[in-house]
Amino acid sequence: MRSRATGGMAITITTATVRSPVGGIALYAKEEALCGLVFDDYADSMRAVLAARFGEVRFVPARDPAGAASRLRSYLDGELRALEDVEVDLGGTEFQSRVWAALREIPVGATRSYGELARAIGKPDAVRAVGTANGRNPVSLVVPCHRVIGSDGTLVGYGGGIERKQWLLRHEGALLV
Repeated sequence: MRSRATGGMAITITTATVRSPVGGIALYAKEEALCGLVFDDYADSMRAVLAARFGEVRFVPARDPAGAASRLRSYLDGELRALEDVEVDLGGTEFQSRVWAALREIPVGATRSYGELARAIGKPDAVRAVGTANGRNPVSLVVPCHRVIGSDGTLVGYGGGIERKQWLLRHEGALLV
């Protein structure tokens, strides 16, 4: 089978699901880098995104794709920095890459507003574009888009749902109530 993205054989993406207090989390890795992480209820959408990005894809179950499943379990067990150096393969535009890199700079237990994130990448007027890039992050949790909040401190705009965002921020100690 030829892939239109590679001109060769289908790309193999290894997959696993990790259970969490807020639902199953689906992981997708290409070789040794994580290229997708979503809550289980969004797995079909992620598979479509990965197929659009890579062309013909073969999804193969694995125990610990790119070592990310064991790292995610450690994070969920309270080792909050376990995801910080997980290797990722995100694709995306230059602008998205800048936003996603800035997201990885937000420390555990902290939050930033969309405006602060826009200023951090040198584009203070690009708040909406930052929000759009944040929403297209293919590797949530590892690229911690849940740490971005509204300028007034409200929990807004999380693709996995506000309840999950709230749980994650509490888990990390960023929300105390």
